[in-house]
Amino acid sequence: MSDTATRRPGESVFDRLEPLLPQVQKPIQYVGGELGAVTKQWDGAAVRWALMYPDAYEVGQPNQGVQILYEVLNEQDDVLAERTYSVWPDLEALLREHRVPQFTVDAHRPVGDFDLFGVSFSTELGYTNLLTALDLAGIPLHAADRDDSHPIVLAGGHAAFNPEPIADFLDAAVLGDGEEAVLEITDIVRAFKAEGSPGGRDELLLRLARTESVYVPRFYDVEYLPDGRIQRIVPNRPDVPFRVHKRTTMDLDAWPYPKKPLVPLAETVHERYAVEIFRGCTRGCRFCQAGMITRPVRERSITTIGDMVENGLKESGFNEVGLLSLSSADHSEIGAVTHGLADRYQGSNVSLSLPSTRVDAFNVELAEELARNGRRTGLTFAPEGGSERIRKVINKMVTEEDLIRTVVTAYSGGWRQVKLYFMCGLPTETDDDVLQIARLAHEVITTGRQTTGSRDIRCTVSIGGFVPKPHTPFQWAAMADPETIDRRLKALRDAINSNRSLGRAIGYRYHDGRPSHIEGLLSRGDRRVGRVIEHVWRDGGRFDGWSEHFSYDRWVAACDAELPALGVSLAWYTTRERQQAEVLPWDHLDSGLDSDWLWADWQDALSEVEQDDCRWTPCFDCGVCPAMDTEIQIGPTGRKLLPLTPVNT
Repeated sequence: MSDTATRRPGESVFDRLEPLLPQVQKPIQYVGGELGAVTKQWDGAAVRWALMYPDAYEVGQPNQGVQILYEVLNEQDDVLAERTYSVWPDLEALLREHRVPQFTVDAHRPVGDFDLFGVSFSTELGYTNLLTALDLAGIPLHAADRDDSHPIVLAGGHAAFNPEPIADFLDAAVLGDGEEAVLEITDIVRAFKAEGSPGGRDELLLRLARTESVYVPRFYDVEYLPDGRIQRIVPNRPDVPFRVHKRTTMDLDAWPYPKKPLVPLAETVHERYAVEIFRGCTRGCRFCQAGMITRPVRERSITTIGDMVENGLKESGFNEVGLLSLSSADHSEIGAVTHGLADRYQGSNVSLSLPSTRVDAFNVELAEELARNGRRTGLTFAPEGGSERIRKVINKMVTEEDLIRTVVTAYSGGWRQVKLYFMCGLPTETDDDVLQIARLAHEVITTGRQTTGSRDIRCTVSIGGFVPKPHTPFQWAAMADPETIDRRLKALRDAINSNRSLGRAIGYRYHDGRPSHIEGLLSRGDRRVGRVIEHVWRDGGRFDGWSEHFSYDRWVAACDAELPALGVSLAWYTTRERQQAEVLPWDHLDSGLDSDWLWADWQDALSEVEQDDCRWTPCFDCGVCPAMDTEIQIGPTGRKLLPLTPVNT
């Protein structure tokens, strides 16, 4: 895309970009210069990273993973890291017309000039945006076509635990926590360049592969059986590992990032200072890939959390603090954390929020601390399944009494609206399991009215389609087809509205089954799915995570065009149940979870047998701690947060 003959590497393209911005939507998202942003001299850097979240700025900018890596890398004197996000189709067209390349928002440098192009995937529906960025950057789509002049293209994030569908487009993938991994990769690249880049691109990739935590797809061959299943995935050279292991950062107190949070210039989906109060989850929800692949549990200490909040508010000026984790109320000292922070910021305009809270972990004291400053941020609870039976299948050990008690506690604490999140299409699910959601919602409103004496209460029922994910007990499960999902969701809507008095107090939001169906293809696909992704992209596929851009018909047509010749199909990847002996596309990528344990848990799910949380009970041998040489780290620490002069922002 770019005119490389007339400019120096690392030279800004802003003079060519700026005239285009008045012609596009939300031009400020491409300007950069946020509080907390860093720009460095190009020539003084030994290693240069372009970091991407493959979605629009408003979604990607708050992503904490990218912000952490951006800060960790830029703290190195001789390392330069800049950010790039997906450009909207209006700007994409103009960039192509005017031959302006994909650029970073920090110094508007061409992405193709960097040493490394790291892309963090939270969802597989961002894959087409990767291809747009590569193409705009002038980087060949296929890794096999790149030479020493192109950046090393790496994937990270949860989707990197099965990068096979995008293996053709990647040079490498990094599994697990990124803080230490990016520094190790940087060291390797720095040394390689200092030696004069001996052996070129292959040698650099080989050095990365030898760390055993960086997966280089080109060094592995996939062989297939006549029926389409994978026969084996094996290294095609002797000096790379058979299995690639995830990285685990154990001492979160040693990595108190972000220290200088980026404050967006344009509107974004989250505008708050977020502290990850612990990482990992051992609740054992069988659908939850994040809970499985981020094990073991590692808590940040109460004092580090307090220090991060104090510093982060000073640096950013935000007036909301989000205490993040997969289930924030599970922190062993959550009561002391929220009480201490509420004490510190009482009388200021700073509010606290727990964006992810389990039904059975929320209580009156927690509600009071979160509301101490008068602001009641949104409360979302996730029972996930409508019936007691299906909650046993998914190991979401939440009773109906838990749910009613918790929601009524919130109503009594002054909240007037709560959001309840459920899934549709879960393994073994029946129509009745889904209709139980309506009964639960009615019960929530009825009990809430009786308890508060007010009719001014509401709940929003939000339904997402279930997608089986790699490295979970449900990785072998068949997906429900979109027609079944849509039929159940329509029946649920009718059931909610069957009582008009209660139905008026219940909001109902759902996604139809079609995007989940494609996400299912991408999450459990293998290398053959890469040609489907490329087909969709060449046919105009962009921003597939956005309902207004997603086209189910385009994906189905691409599958019909590309897969039959390979003996597989969209249904083969999605609605087919796998057997234990089948080689899965991610079997050579080690999340630490023992495959036999996952299978046993899958069988327990089918038998509606629940599994305890190993934080509080004896180890049940999922395999992570011994395989990764890690351990669960939880409090209590016995420390307390000391009072501070309130921050008036």
